[in-house]
Amino acid sequence: MIGTDVAVAGCVLAAGVVAGLVAHEWSHALVLRLTGVDYDITYVPGRVNGVVGLLASCPWAVVHPRPAGSEPAWPFRFAALAPFLLAVPVLGLGFGGYLTTETPIVAAGAIGWLACAIPSPQDFAVVFHAHRVLESESAHESEPNAASHASRAD
Repeated sequence: MIGTDVAVAGCVLAAGVVAGLVAHEWSHALVLRLTGVDYDITYVPGRVNGVVGLLASCPWAVVHPRPAGSEPAWPFRFAALAPFLLAVPVLGLGFGGYLTTETPIVAAGAIGWLACAIPSPQDFAVVFHAHRVLESESAHESEPNAASHASRAD
């Protein structure tokens, strides 16, 4: 029966990672929504060729904020760090005594979920450089020929 437990734990680990990846992006989106910043969520950006392409696709989901240029930097910084909150349920399971060596399937799911609670390098870049992006957005919009610049960027 140990082989069955390992196989089930592996599947639960994979499911925990998939659910955690979606929750990671939704945590960014939730903070942006609560602070009134517009955003788009794109699932599986880029080209996907079957299951192998989906598994190799990185990232699986992306949140694209659409700042108006007048927002302060703090909503973007909080949104970038929001995935840390995904650790709260896992800590609750741990303190509640549900994560033990006797429950490897629960532990595997928790590990997969917890792996997604770490902000990505891009998230940390937003934390440290959000003000620069917002300054460039507001400078870009205040230019007299901003519409012609936007069309050239496409």
